This record gives sequence, structure tokens and C-alpha cells, in this order.
Amino acid sequence: MPLRITDNAPLDALNTFGVSARARRLVELDDPADLPAALAALVGAPARLVLGGGSNLLLAGDFDGTVLRMRTRGRQRQPAAIGEEVSLQAGESWDEAVRWTLDQGLAGLENLAMIPGTCGAAAIQNIGAYGVELAERFAGLSAVDLDTGRQQAFTPEACRFGYRDSVFKQPGGERWLILRLRLRVGPQFAPVLSYAPLAAAFAGRSATPSAAEVATEVRRIRASRLPDPARIGNAGSFFKNPVVNAALAQALHERHPGMPMHPGGSSLSDAPVKLSAGWLIEQCGWKGHRDGDAGVHADHALVLVNHGRASGAELLRLAMAIRASVHERFGLWLEPEPRIVGGS
Repeated sequence: MPLRITDNAPLDALNTFGVSARARRLVELDDPADLPAALAALVGAPARLVLGGGSNLLLAGDFDGTVLRMRTRGRQRQPAAIGEEVSLQAGESWDEAVRWTLDQGLAGLENLAMIPGTCGAAAIQNIGAYGVELAERFAGLSAVDLDTGRQQAFTPEACRFGYRDSVFKQPGGERWLILRLRLRVGPQFAPVLSYAPLAAAFAGRSATPSAAEVATEVRRIRASRLPDPARIGNAGSFFKNPVVNAALAQALHERHPGMPMHPGGSSLSDAPVKLSAGWLIEQCGWKGHRDGDAGVHADHALVLVNHGRASGAELLRLAMAIRASVHERFGLWLEPEPRIVGGS
């Protein structure tokens, strides 16, 4: 489809919280060949926002700038020095890409099945679940500097991946528009079953589970634990799990013996202990809380939900109240996982 530009554009259907907001201008890029025109449309914008699936975003108000919605599609297998790689356009649905790799007989992404959003956003966020992070399968990406139009290749090291973090989330990183990424896959990946429910699902089996079987179990677990945004507005886990050093973890455990703790906050992090943000929030009494249409999910304290007509500002106020109460009780500041934009 040709490049589409809409002024005073509604964003209600473009964010999984389902909150009402508008952008001064919306540019929708479907064809990579239209990239120069899309970049030209950003020139002079008072602010800019790159939007994928809108699944890791809270619109706290209208956006007084230009939104560039990445809708580019394309998947390709290609040989690599070891095994195989897949090249994915940034606008590809992440979960559809995972399904495609499995249909191709390629393993490696099965633990990341059913994560919402686009492939470009997956790299920005360094998505992870059930014992695997995208960084562990990452081979490289290409991006364009929105300020200069210059394209650049990024190695895994240049992306500076961390726990739900990358160079693209750091100061100055927002000027990069991810165009496509390459991931290492192959027919011979050993299944990662370190996550306890996954290990339990396949316990007692003599045969090693296939990548497709692991993906099916991951989907079952996710569906049982996280609400479907098509049924109730949400952006998944709203806060990151805090990662602390061993000394602080020990002090917290002495004061709160029931606090869940997991060794290693991230496969790429030096911090040794990851805490459960959901547990912290639940201990503060927020699970199932509702303030108008802004609420906390009844089964998962880490998920904020829009019961109908909550505004982004109302959801943000709830999130900040939760954050303050966790700090008051435990001395820890929770960090929001979604990007928060708009509003005052």
C-alpha cells in the first residue's frame, strides 16, 4: 500500500490498552521503498514516535507530534556461518514470525511464542520469557538514523542488550528506526526447559520435546496467566521485575522471608538476584484493585487493565500509586516496562 498520512489521527485502535488518544499526524509505512518519503514526513515534527503493535505502550494523553507506524512485512531464511538465520522486517508480527520459523522446521524462538508486538519492537525491548531472551538468538539488525537518514548495521554488542533493555531505549537511542533484524535459528536447538512450569510439563518423558511442542506449552501457560488484550485492554506486565545485588537481596529476605527470589536477573546482567514485581504489588494489596475503569488484574497483580473507558492518565496515576506503595513498604522503586508517552 502507498504511504498513508493522516492528520489529527485517532490512536485508540493502535494501542492494546485501548485508551483514547490522538496524534497530530500519523504516517503508516507498509512498503520499505517508501522509507525516504516517510522520513521526509517526520522533518519539522515537534515530536516523533515510532509505533509497532502498540502492545508495550501507555498513551497518557494526546501526542503532539508525528507517529510513524511500522507495517513493513517480509521474512526470509538465509545461511549463516553456523546453522541458519532468518531476516525479519520490523513491521512483522512477532508471534506470526515465531509460528513461521516453526513451520519452516527451525527452532530457537519457541520459548518466545505468543509475545505480542512487532519484530522491531522485540529488539528494542529485548523481549524474554520462560528462560530465553531475544539477545540469545540475535545476529544483527539494520536501522536508519531519523535525524540524518543514514543507515547503519548493528552487531549484538552494539545493541547493548540488558534486561528488557537495549541501546535503543537509552538517551539518544530513539533516533534509530529499526528496519529489519536477523536471528539465529536452526533445526538442532536444544529445548530450554529451565522455567519450572515448562520443566514440569515435560517431566517423565523419555523423548526430548520438539520446538513445536515447547511452543504449544508456552502458549498454554501464557493464556492461563495473562489476559487477552482483545478482551480487556492491557499491555502485559506493567513493571519490570527488580534486579538487585546479593547483599540487598539478603537483607530483604531477612525482613520478608516469603519473598520470591531468582538467581541472575538476566542472562546478560551482572546483578545476581531478580525479585518478583507481581509479588511485591500483591503484598501491598493491589491485586484486583479497581478505580473506575482503571484496575489491576484479579489474577495477575503485575498487569494493569482497562475495564472499558479508562484514560491513559488514569492508568498512569494508578501505576504511580502502586509504585509509591511498593517503595514505602519495601524500599524499591519499580520501573515501568511499557513506554509512557503523551500527556503533561
